[in-house]
Amino acid sequence: MEYTANLKKMDNGWYLAQCEQLPAAITQGSSIDDALTNLKDAINLLLEDEKADFQKKQTGLRFLRRKVAVI
Repeated sequence: MEYTANLKKMDNGWYLAQCEQLPAAITQGSSIDDALTNLKDAINLLLEDEKADFQKKQTGLRFLRRKVAVI
């Protein structure tokens, strides 16, 4: 999947990077390449965390199967 990175050069010379589709994925770097590398790591960590949360929620679910007649 592709994500859009928004980059901003800060007053201290560092770059702030944030993912447009996942605003919680935000990081910085001393260069554009560093900021993008760090953003990829932040996105991966965020997605792994979301996946773990989803799996935890799924373990508590029980599904009932019922047959229904359609007339």
